[in-house]
Amino acid sequence: MSRKVTDKVVGNRAARHVKTIIVGSGFAGLGMAIRLHQQGRDDFLVLERGSDVGGTWRDNTYPGAACDVPSHLYSYSFALNPDWSRSFSKQGEIQAYIRKVAEQNDVLDKHLFDCDVLGMRWNAETARWDITTSKGDFTAETVVSAVGALCEPSLPDIKGINEFEGEIFHSARWDHDVELAGKRVAVIGTGASAIQIVPAIASKVAHLDLYQRTAPWLLPRMDRPYFLPERLAFKYIPGVQRLSRAAIYAARETQVVGLAKYPALMKIFETISRGKLLAEVRDPVKRAKVTPNYRIGCKRMLISNDYYPAIDRDNVEVVTDGIAEVKAGSIVTKDGTEREIDALIVATGFHVTDSPAFETITGRAGQTLSEQFDEVGQRGYKGAAIENFPNMFFLLGPNVGLGHTSMVYMIESQINYVADALATIDRQNLRTVEVRPEAVRAYNTELQAKMADSVWMNGGCASWYLDKHGNNTTLWPDFTFQFRRLTKNFDVAAYDTTTSTDTDTELKVVAAQ
Repeated sequence: MSRKVTDKVVGNRAARHVKTIIVGSGFAGLGMAIRLHQQGRDDFLVLERGSDVGGTWRDNTYPGAACDVPSHLYSYSFALNPDWSRSFSKQGEIQAYIRKVAEQNDVLDKHLFDCDVLGMRWNAETARWDITTSKGDFTAETVVSAVGALCEPSLPDIKGINEFEGEIFHSARWDHDVELAGKRVAVIGTGASAIQIVPAIASKVAHLDLYQRTAPWLLPRMDRPYFLPERLAFKYIPGVQRLSRAAIYAARETQVVGLAKYPALMKIFETISRGKLLAEVRDPVKRAKVTPNYRIGCKRMLISNDYYPAIDRDNVEVVTDGIAEVKAGSIVTKDGTEREIDALIVATGFHVTDSPAFETITGRAGQTLSEQFDEVGQRGYKGAAIENFPNMFFLLGPNVGLGHTSMVYMIESQINYVADALATIDRQNLRTVEVRPEAVRAYNTELQAKMADSVWMNGGCASWYLDKHGNNTTLWPDFTFQFRRLTKNFDVAAYDTTTSTDTDTELKVVAAQ
């Protein structure tokens, strides 16, 4: 039975108490909120810094923004959408889907939007989390962090970039008031966002300079509109959409064999990509520049049918010399060449292994999550729990990421685990749960052993998958159904726990002393 919301005192200020607080409302946070609501656990609140649900699909509105996972797999299993317009959905359609799911499941009134979480600190005396936000203070018995990995834009440390006088913005903070048509534009980066942006603007701008540090591997994008008979079948014939989803899942899962177990098999994909490159980039100089020099799969594989044709245009230059500095109206490369520009688009990705959000969470030992990760590396337990952070669970935590299939599958697996954890806490009357250090060590030793033979560790590249300790703390190195099996139930034996009776006794002893 859920408890009523009450007011507690944090420091000298009254704080609103909620049993469970969820931070973030992208696919993960929203999915968690829906699960709690379905289970009748309505004493929860979602704190979302944006003005709507959606997370990365709300924020990334740049031209050409679309998903690289097929539509029928990139959706909740409990909310299949027969109305997808095409096999790979665009940003606006995905955002509309997420919003519709939130409305249909009646959880929007459990959200506090435009609420920036400024700090969360574990209070050992009360066995609760003290949370400071832009909309007041809160306390919570449990916290579920659903802050996505692709939410904090990473800006390049380039001399003079703050002195640029033209239009400048990150791809995830696209300024739609800026008209790029007829201008000289520079794009820094050649990752997943850039390969969608460049084709969308190349024909409109006067000239485009694409600054590339590492050439990506590209595969064909098997994208097409769904025909009306297909959409009707998905909607009205039982099982058709789930069968399509299952087929997509199975096909995607076969890539794990090459990515994580036998990297030599990735040669098949490399051959396809090289053929695509040869056919679509006529200029031999440009072709040489955009030919990768590492094994496919080491960095994120990208899909596009229009990126190579876009960079093959006469008004597009691929620049591979490093940037020395940015001036008021130009970029100077290390070879001394200066290129004048009117607008600068920064498509340099996100803080994944060094998210600023880590600096706002202080655990039992008095260290922030950032300080702990800096010391021992970004590691967790089943991507959901981190030692020294009691009563806190993570969705999209360490080693949950994927490079081949839908993250929604992994999110739902974690939601299963966390929901069972919260049920276990209630059922066993637990006051605190904290994953044991030995469980974390054993889990990560096994993870890194599985990772050792993967293409991510043996592909000859440096990627954002790796932390500063050289470990891949981002990706899951096995089949996703194995992760689903691991997270089916909450394994309380891997956690140190206390009950209300234990805590009351400890407090009495401290008071007597």
